[in-house]
Amino acid sequence: MPSADAADATPAAAPPPRAAISHVIFDTDGLLLDTEGFYTAVQEKILGRYGKVFDWSVKAKMMGKTTAESTRILFEECGLTGLLTPEQFLQEREIMLKELLPTCMLLAGVVCLIHHLHANGIPLAVATGTHKHHFALKTQNHQEIFSLMHHIVTGDDPDVKAGKPSPDIFEAAMRRFESDVEPGNCLVFEDAPLGVAAAKTAGMHVVMVPDARLDVSHHKEADQVLSSLLDFNPSDWGLPPFRAI
Repeated sequence: MPSADAADATPAAAPPPRAAISHVIFDTDGLLLDTEGFYTAVQEKILGRYGKVFDWSVKAKMMGKTTAESTRILFEECGLTGLLTPEQFLQEREIMLKELLPTCMLLAGVVCLIHHLHANGIPLAVATGTHKHHFALKTQNHQEIFSLMHHIVTGDDPDVKAGKPSPDIFEAAMRRFESDVEPGNCLVFEDAPLGVAAAKTAGMHVVMVPDARLDVSHHKEADQVLSSLLDFNPSDWGLPPFRAI
């Protein structure tokens, strides 16, 4: 008969997974690619000429929105109307972004997680509010990773009638997988509050990896909040575990 000490040494059973996930959808900016700093720097530079400040209270409202909608929010929040037109702002921003976006780097944990999921037969997709031409600039030096995606849905896709927090983009991404997929079997990775809201409205589960500067009040809708993709444990979601090294 085992001793009490031996019984105490028995490892505790692993907790049951949060959900039975079969498909994974990723946002891109600030989640897979380190691009958010570029947008911030460019907008700070333009607004600074007019004595305006671009801070995180404004940025949080813009993250995940379409270009047109985020520009409208920027003009309203920062009082830019009458100082320059949205067209002038976007034209100047575009010139600077064309130089910066191709230099973006993959964020920590991206390569390991995507290779792991792909190697284990988990269908992957991207659902990003960015438009095709910007997506091409950002990913031109990271084709090996993005080639592992089953498909990519951008913000200017015809099926995306409204930007996040509308669920359109995640619903479009789900429909394009080869088999019928239920929303409850989809796990979305997001960094933006509006993206989290969109995925939850679509009936999906969400892991949020927010910027550390984002106020914690924006975390509450997410099912799980991580400081980095390096902290993700696939077993939490019924996905194949990482191999022990």
